[in-house]
Amino acid sequence: MKKTPDDYNAFLATTPLFKGSTPDEIGGMLGCLGAHTKRYNAGAYIHHMGDVIQNVGLVLEGRVRLENVDAWGNVSVVGSDGPGSLFGEAYAAVPGESLTVNVIADENCTVMFLNLAKVLNTCSRVCPNHARTSTNMTAIIARRSLTLSRRIFHAAPRTIRGKVLAYLSYESERAGSREFDIPYDRQRLADYLGVDRSALSAELSRMQKAGLIETKRSHFVLK
Repeated sequence: MKKTPDDYNAFLATTPLFKGSTPDEIGGMLGCLGAHTKRYNAGAYIHHMGDVIQNVGLVLEGRVRLENVDAWGNVSVVGSDGPGSLFGEAYAAVPGESLTVNVIADENCTVMFLNLAKVLNTCSRVCPNHARTSTNMTAIIARRSLTLSRRIFHAAPRTIRGKVLAYLSYESERAGSREFDIPYDRQRLADYLGVDRSALSAELSRMQKAGLIETKRSHFVLK
């Protein structure tokens, strides 16, 4: 069933960016924030490396993938964002900064674009809802910086097992459980950790035989 603006506003009220605002308040803000919505088919490029952007994307439906491709065509997955997540905020915050990642629709998705300058700089009415959203955006940008730092820690160990253990330990802590799902399939996980997929699969098999983990697709149990 096709979503209505009211449906999207109700969803936006649950997102980190609009935390603390009601659907009606959000509906009144969107025009001020330069909001517009676009749909993408799976595999479509939303942004290309080298693009300069002013808008931040907020995923309403589906999932997007951020990846870097080096001069030899090697792909490194930077992140994967689902409904409620933002992308491009750090680049949009720095005028003239070129994207170092491609943003691709991992599946059919709907994205709302917001002008970051209008989000961060409150309008002439100085409404409290806009000010709250601006504060939320600042926190999100800071949190993204922490996420990128975390990826460095996950990829830092020299062995594939070390990288896997570092990453799975984090996901377990984040889930608050030794049983959890990760947002990557095998290829995406290999790209995220910067390792060969077949080598990763072989190492996961050895870890499972050694009784360290149980895994099926994206589901893991730490033993």
